[in-house]
Amino acid sequence: MIRSLPSGKTYRYGYLLYVSFFYLFLFSPLLITCVLAFNDSNFPGLPWEGFTLDWFFADEQYRTGVFHDDRNLSALWVSLQTAIAVSLLSLILGTMAAFLFEQERFPFKQPLFFLSLTPLVIPGVILGISILLASNTAGLYFEEHWGIDIEILRPSFWLVVLGQMSFISTFVMLVVSARLKKFDPALEEAALNLGATRPEVIRLITIPYLKPALIGAGSVAFLMSFENFNTTLFLIGSDTTLPVSLYLQVRDGSTPLINAIAFILIVSTSLLALINLLASQRHKDE
Repeated sequence: MIRSLPSGKTYRYGYLLYVSFFYLFLFSPLLITCVLAFNDSNFPGLPWEGFTLDWFFADEQYRTGVFHDDRNLSALWVSLQTAIAVSLLSLILGTMAAFLFEQERFPFKQPLFFLSLTPLVIPGVILGISILLASNTAGLYFEEHWGIDIEILRPSFWLVVLGQMSFISTFVMLVVSARLKKFDPALEEAALNLGATRPEVIRLITIPYLKPALIGAGSVAFLMSFENFNTTLFLIGSDTTLPVSLYLQVRDGSTPLINAIAFILIVSTSLLALINLLASQRHKDE
């Protein structure tokens, strides 16, 4: 619809109705989950039995709140460790790949670029199974032929990190590449002509220019790693991440503790997204 054209009441009411239903569809499940986190019931659903904070702070035999639940706190810590490691390593690998693909003289640049996007289009389940089978095969080969037991090739924390990096680093590469395309190479050339070394140019000119893209890509990489389930499920060892732990609890039947955890995650990720948005807006204003 061209905005300069006049529109009648039917269009305006239809537009408002569409927007209302659209956001209701998006946010009503989240809102219901957040409300049920305070439900004084032993089941994670309706009916409403009254307001309570037990699912956050209780430490009783039949009711254990989030902050006293060792199982989920341990899974949360594993997820945080995984997300931090994945986001940092993906930033390094993805940024290096972005620099590589922005080089003008690079053999087979276009085919290799499209090949690097493959992990983004492969379903997470297939990716997880493929990495698991490949790592197990390699681990058995080293153990049978050379007697070497490589722990990283077994389901473990670092195998999860490598598995998530395989597709998250590609996302980082795309974000940083989009920022690099707007970079003026004359700035680097001027610095080199004035006597700066190549590492100094990257540290003092290129990296500060890429700062908004690095912050945005790092934040999204952290969230993608933290909530990843499909790939992680096949690569996890004895220490489970929070999404896998929640899945097991929901499958076996749980309490509104699940809703309380969801409430905390929704609030924390929303705050992180808001901080990232404000930081980007502040950098844009400067």
